[in-house]
Amino acid sequence: MTRNNLKPIALSALFLIASLAGCLDSVTPPDSENNNETLVIAYEVKDDYDNPDGNPQILADYLSEELGLEVSLYPISSEGAIIEALRFGHADIAFMDGAAAWMGWQQYDLGVLAADQKSDGRTYYEAHAWVLNDSEMASAHLDDDDSTDPFALLQGKTSCHTGWLKSAGMLLPMGYLIGNNYTTVQGNEGDIASLRETITHFFNENASIPESGTPYYGYGGAVKCLSDGTGDVAFAKDSTVDSYCNNDNVSDNEDWCLDRGRYVKLPKFGNAPSHPIMYNPAIMSTDKATKVRAALLSLNDDVLGMDILENVLNTPGLVQTNAEDHLGSYGGLVQHVPGISDYFNDKFAIQS
Repeated sequence: MTRNNLKPIALSALFLIASLAGCLDSVTPPDSENNNETLVIAYEVKDDYDNPDGNPQILADYLSEELGLEVSLYPISSEGAIIEALRFGHADIAFMDGAAAWMGWQQYDLGVLAADQKSDGRTYYEAHAWVLNDSEMASAHLDDDDSTDPFALLQGKTSCHTGWLKSAGMLLPMGYLIGNNYTTVQGNEGDIASLRETITHFFNENASIPESGTPYYGYGGAVKCLSDGTGDVAFAKDSTVDSYCNNDNVSDNEDWCLDRGRYVKLPKFGNAPSHPIMYNPAIMSTDKATKVRAALLSLNDDVLGMDILENVLNTPGLVQTNAEDHLGSYGGLVQHVPGISDYFNDKFAIQS
């Protein structure tokens, strides 16, 4: 082949390379283009606010001042929409529910910048089984004998759950019992409906799985179910009994409460996470993530920031953390619940 014949081939190759470069540029993550100069927050925005101090635009303005960036709000209407916004770069950060955040982390490698605090300063609450002090479960827990297992003794008892598929009241304890081989899934392991049969198989047919609006629904309802003798064990938070039955003002206690000493808390199943602030590490650079995290944490340190925490984010503060530390305990348990991934996919309307 002559040198003159090579020229058209070489030119064609150059045009091909140039066209491929254009294609690659078209799919470059937003962070490598103009995203370093802006920050977009996925947030559920209302048409108007009863309390103007609760408008998330105040948060956007604060972060804009701290970062020296244009900060805007990306309106969303569901947890699934938040996941989609972060996946595809429509938003940079978002405040999310713990369950949705776990799905985003597990399926799409979303990361955690920080998490909000509960009223006691923690970024989680503990899931526990509560029993009465004259039960064999309480005796096994308090006898300092490792050979007596209070969780094994729950088999055949009547359980009081807070509701269908509630975290502390069902998902975490059942994930623990299944994951630690106290029981096995009954029915289709890919169908969330199998959990109901699994519960009644391990406990009994009288297990209380209440609907909203019924007397035993919620945390208080589960403890009421235990207190009035309907059930043998209540699944709730570590703070539940004290919040209903151990108030400084006795008149604030529920009329169904027993003496506080009657209630015994078994060892925790795991932690249910507070709301994390999520981002997409595949789109946001490490440098930008570090700066955004610092700006968020600065809310803890001045008067305006604390007002935003209270009125916009409904938390006393933010704490730096990561996905593994914040979501790992929760995910390590709920992953054992039959059909949980498909259930969350449907719940959050996540598109594959």
